[in-house]
Amino acid sequence: MLFRSDESFTKELHRAQRKPEPVGVLMMDLDHFKSVNDEYGHDAGDAVLRAVAAQIQKEVRVEDIACRMGGEEFVLIMPGISQEHLEKRAAQMVRTFPELRITHNGRQLKPVTVSMGLATFPQHGADAESLLRAADTALYASKHAGRNRYSVSEPPMQPAAVPVGG
Repeated sequence: MLFRSDESFTKELHRAQRKPEPVGVLMMDLDHFKSVNDEYGHDAGDAVLRAVAAQIQKEVRVEDIACRMGGEEFVLIMPGISQEHLEKRAAQMVRTFPELRITHNGRQLKPVTVSMGLATFPQHGADAESLLRAADTALYASKHAGRNRYSVSEPPMQPAAVPVGG
C-alpha cells in the first residue's frame, strides 16, 4: 500500500476507537483489465487507470482516503461511514463505472466494470491489516460471483463459549 494510506489509515482507526465511530474500507479491482492491455495496448490501459482514478476522486468525500494499491486495484478508506452507507456508495460506483466513456487515440474503449469488497471497523476487523484482509476476501467473493458487483465481508468468527465441567 502507499505510504500515505498506511499512515492515514492507522490514524483514522485510532480516531475511530476514541470516538467511537465506524470506518469503511472499500477495495476495488477493475474487471478483466489485462484484456484492455492485450487488446488496446498499455497506453490505453494507462488511460483507463487515469479515468478510473478521476472518477474515484469525484466519488469520494473530502475526509476519504483514496489509494491505488498497485496494478488495477484501488482502496478507499472512509472514516465515519456506516456499513449501510458504504453499501450505497459501492452500489452507486458499480453503476457509474460502466457509464464512463474512455477514449484513447480517437478510439472508444470497452466499458469498465469493477468488483468490490467492503469491510467496516469494528465489525470486520480491529486493525488495518484485518480490515484490508476482510475487504480483499469480499472482493474475491465478488469476482467469483460474476464480477461487476460488491460483496460485504463476513464478521470474523467468535470462539464459542464452552461450559466448564460439562
